[in-house]
Order: sequence, then structure tokens, then C-alpha cells
Amino acid sequence: MGLNNHLSKISNVLVIGCGGAGLRAAVAVKEAGLDVCILGKRPKTDAHTVLAAGGINAALGNLDSEDSWEQHFIDTYLEGYSLGDPLKIEIMAKEAPLLVKEIDDWGANLAKLKNGKLDQRFFGAHKYRRTCYSGDYTGLSILKTLLSKAEELKIPIFDSQYVTELLIRDEICFGAMSFNIFTSERTVYFADAVILCTGGHTRIWKKSSSRKNENTGDGYYLGIKAGCALIDMEMMQFHPSGMLFPEEIAGTLVTEAVRGEGGKLFNNKGERFMEKYDKKRMELSTRDKVAFANYKEILEGRGTKNGGVYLDISHKSKEFIIEKLPSIYRQFLDAQMLDISKEPMEVAPTAHYSMGGILVNPNDLSTSVEGLFAAGEVAGGLHGANRLGGNSLAEILIFGKRAGVTSAEYSKNIKYQLRSSSVVSDAHENINKFIKSGDELVRPLQNQLRSIMWEYCGVTKDENKLKEGLNKIIDLKNKLNYLDVRIDKYNCDDLVQTFDFQSSLISAEATILSAIERNESRGAHQRSDFRDTKKSCEFNCLVKFNSQSNQLKVIKKPLKPLNEKLQKLVLKSRRVINIKNKLLE
Repeated sequence: MGLNNHLSKISNVLVIGCGGAGLRAAVAVKEAGLDVCILGKRPKTDAHTVLAAGGINAALGNLDSEDSWEQHFIDTYLEGYSLGDPLKIEIMAKEAPLLVKEIDDWGANLAKLKNGKLDQRFFGAHKYRRTCYSGDYTGLSILKTLLSKAEELKIPIFDSQYVTELLIRDEICFGAMSFNIFTSERTVYFADAVILCTGGHTRIWKKSSSRKNENTGDGYYLGIKAGCALIDMEMMQFHPSGMLFPEEIAGTLVTEAVRGEGGKLFNNKGERFMEKYDKKRMELSTRDKVAFANYKEILEGRGTKNGGVYLDISHKSKEFIIEKLPSIYRQFLDAQMLDISKEPMEVAPTAHYSMGGILVNPNDLSTSVEGLFAAGEVAGGLHGANRLGGNSLAEILIFGKRAGVTSAEYSKNIKYQLRSSSVVSDAHENINKFIKSGDELVRPLQNQLRSIMWEYCGVTKDENKLKEGLNKIIDLKNKLNYLDVRIDKYNCDDLVQTFDFQSSLISAEATILSAIERNESRGAHQRSDFRDTKKSCEFNCLVKFNSQSNQLKVIKKPLKPLNEKLQKLVLKSRRVINIKNKLLE
């Protein structure tokens, strides 16, 4: 097939990303009676959703009857340091019970109490037991259930496709260009509406809970190039507990369910050090506080010989551990020959979740580009400065469904679709330009970027480091034009990695530019040169692409106000928290 030849496919709605958000969106489109197809670059049975282990949140009140959607809202909003979009949080808190029950009814097999209701466990910073679960493999259960539903509805999934570009004419999206990651065969997918469900950019840090070739910021690149804005990109969540060794799996997640089921953190002196950082909540404090505590203990010389801290669940019985944490038990046996029922684990912070993302309307998940929607981790606005564990799986179901419903409505209501052969030709050329011999290999440059982000934009940061890191990223961007990229009908890995690298560079630049603008410490954004949280920094950072200057620009956007009812709830909750804190002093 020639360089500008391609196959073409047509559907009402095109979903990019075959994880939980993409699958739930596609199910909603199909149930609305329209044609939909899903594209993914990973195998559909191994999307990133499988790594969401600990559980999914819903204020069901099955164990703590006082729980409510209002309390779920308060926990999410306040622990996100008030940066989250109030409407998006309210939608999640209200709709989570229905969507969690639905996925269980579809076959997710969530753990049950003796009375048949869903069991719920504690997760960090939740006031009540709110997290439903399937052992410590909840994401896998949900993904398998959604795949089964998609198969039942005969939804086509093409899971070896790399989307290089969204097709845009007159600020309206009419499809996407992709190539097969094994054969390099190109396909143009025409659609009335496109939904981005591509995940985040956590893999661009050296220590990451994401795996190779996933979460490289593809969706952010596609969105910002199409004309979307990115929000809260400085808010990268570092999970407190990633594995330390062996090297090839360093950063692999040790789920928060370990702490939720009673796991304790110790330093090399045997001190249960969370007493110094959050005496009330201890290991069940927010992820940003536990991650910072772990990082500080290690940095100040109280870490383990392998550069971590100890996470210990061995005070629980082996039977309890195997029932509640079967995957983690097996994970340590397989990787380290370590029996966690007898010995503590060594863990350290790892880049885990992108809390920022594409700016969307919370109601319909539309972007600023007509016909383009976004849901899941690729979309921003829900988590603010700190994500509560268990909210991400709720997010993909709730907003995946909403994006599917509203994109279907959009497709039904448009009278005709404009296309452009010149836009398709340009998309071909944007692939062709990389296929040439050069002086640089992409893999070493990807590794350099990951090291730069870890060293200059890691758990803690300061202005000098951020600016130095930005200059290093700009140097890497200049090498994009000199890459050696070769393809044949059996192998196009160079091309895949090149597009990953391009996406990662834009995502990294947007992250550092936003971090420079936020001169404070707030949640996951920790600045060693600005230790306090400031009233003057109550804003969201928006990043936009200026096509004339060919540069990214950061805009400070005022926070969305709370409605009167939610404002009263938050004020009341803050007063209660302040009283409790004074009593602890």
C-alpha cells in the first residue's frame, strides 16, 4: 500500500480508547441505536483499566448508613483542594450508585455482604466505607464485564490501531487517521462524533505505575492539536506505594487496598511515621500526603536499603490477605519471592494518575471542538489537586456513559457532515514526514524524557528545576526532526514510538508550564520554594496551543463557584474539620 493510500470506515460515533471509559461510551451509543466502533493501540483485554485494582466508589451506605452523595461530594471536593469542577463532582457522586449496581448486574461480581448487598471497604480520605471491590482486581473485573457487553451488542473493536490525528474542518471533527501498529496499514475513520478515551500521561515519568507503551499523553496531543484546552496539567498524582525492584517493574502499583485493609507504614527505625504527617487518619490519609510523607522519609535518610519505606500487612492472617489482596500476594511472590503475610513490602512513590486533562463540559463531555467529546482519565475537571482512590473507576463508567449518550444525540441531530480531502492528505503527510533515515533513535530519547520529568518535575519541585527541565524538553523537541524511523510490512515500531514521543513532549511541556505558574503547594503539586497553600492561587491552569506562534500558552482561569446548597454543605464540613483539628492539637 502506498504512503498516501488508505482504507476507510464509517460509523455514527468513533471511540478512541478501548479501556473502561471507551467501552462504556460505546455501549451507550449502541443502545441508542447507532453504529459505533472502538479503536485502541493495546490489546482490548489488557487496557490500562486492568491496573485499577482497589475498588470503585459509590455512596450506597451498605456498611455506614450515614453515607450520602453529599458526603461523597464533600470528600472529593475538599480533598481536591477546591480545584475540581463542582458540577462534575456532583454528577459523579449522584450517579455512582446506579452505575456501580449496573456493572455488578452485568457480571462484574463485586464482593457481597451476607445480606446480598455490595461490600464496601475504607479508602484513604473517605469519611465512610464507600469503596466496592472485587478482591484487588476490580478494574479487571469491570473491563471483562464491559468487553462481554460489547461483544453481546456486536460492537467492533480494532485494538491494534494508532490514531495519529483527529480530522478537523472548520473547527468540526469528522473522524480520525490511524495506522495498524504491526503492518502500518492506514485507515481513515469517518464519523459524526468522536470520543477520546485514551488515558493519561503517567508513563513519561521514570517511576510509573503504567506499563511500557501506554499513557504517553496521546489524547492530550490529539486534543490540543485539534483546538482543545488542557486543564490542571500540573496535578500529577504520585501514588504512595510503587514496587522498587526488580528494575524492569519498578513503579508497579501496590494498591491502596493494602492500606485500606489495615496495612501500616514504617521507616528504617521502625517508626510508624504517618503519626507525624496526619495523626488522625494515619495510612488512610490522602494520597498526596502519604506520598509526600514516604518521599520525605526516604529523602531524609530514614528509608530502606533499596530506597523505599516499609508497608506491612503481616499482622493480618494469611487467609485474610489471600481473600482480600490475592493479586498483591501473588505479585510479590512472583517478582521478589516475598511472602507479604510474613514480611513487609518495600515501596516508594510512583507516577500514577493524570488528574488534569482535556477541558470538557461536565454535562455532555463535549470539548471546544464541535463533534469531539472526551471521558475518563484523558478529561480533566473532576479530581482537582488530589484524586481519591476509587473515584477513577466510577468516573469512567459515569462519564463514559454520558459521553456515549450525548455523542449519539449529536449524531442524530446533525443534518449533514462536512469532510475534507485536503485534511486527510495533511494527516497522511504528518505520518510520512517521520518515515526517513536520521541520526537519532527514539527509545533513548524517550528514556531521557522520563528521567527529566522525574528529576525536574517529580514529587517535589521548584522554579529553577522546572525551568531547567523545560529547557531540556525543548532540546528534545528539536531532535524530533532527526529521528531514524524505518517501517516495513512486518514492523513499524519506530513509527509507533515516534508518535508516542511527540505526544509525551507536548504533555510534558504543558505539565511543566502549568507547574511554573502555580507558586504554591496544593495537593499533589508540591513546591519546595513555595511550601504554603495560597488563597491567591485558587485558579485552574488552562493550556492552549497558539498556532501562529507554534507555542503553548498558560491561562489562569477562575474557579467555578459552588451553588448555594453545596456551598452550605462545604462550609459546614470545613467548620467540623477545623474543630476536630483544634481538639487534636
